[in-house]
Amino acid sequence: MELREYKSTDCEQMAQLFYNTVHSINVKDYTEEQLNAWATGSVDLQEWNHSFLNHKTVVAVEDDEVVGFGDIDQSGCLARLYVHINYQGMGITLKNYVMEKKTSSGFSDKSSGGNE
Repeated sequence: MELREYKSTDCEQMAQLFYNTVHSINVKDYTEEQLNAWATGSVDLQEWNHSFLNHKTVVAVEDDEVVGFGDIDQSGCLARLYVHINYQGMGITLKNYVMEKKTSSGFSDKSSGGNE
């Protein structure tokens, strides 16, 4: 598995991973209505790409498939952190890697919760 910087070509896979993760992992904690409001299946890819490019964004890739991603905004807050259902609990350590990148990039030292 490779942990690397975000590329614009990752955006579509990341949007699909976001939707699938919300609707599979979070199904035990939220109603279908809440899940559909959170992850509609239709994101503005141009807006997401812009956001990822302006954040410190890290992507976990296995066999050319995005299996996780996380990003830190300019204030140092964890914006998103999603891991494919088949890779949860396998030690990707994506959050730690994102936080290391935040520190090495000079982002502030704030953090917030997220989907691990």
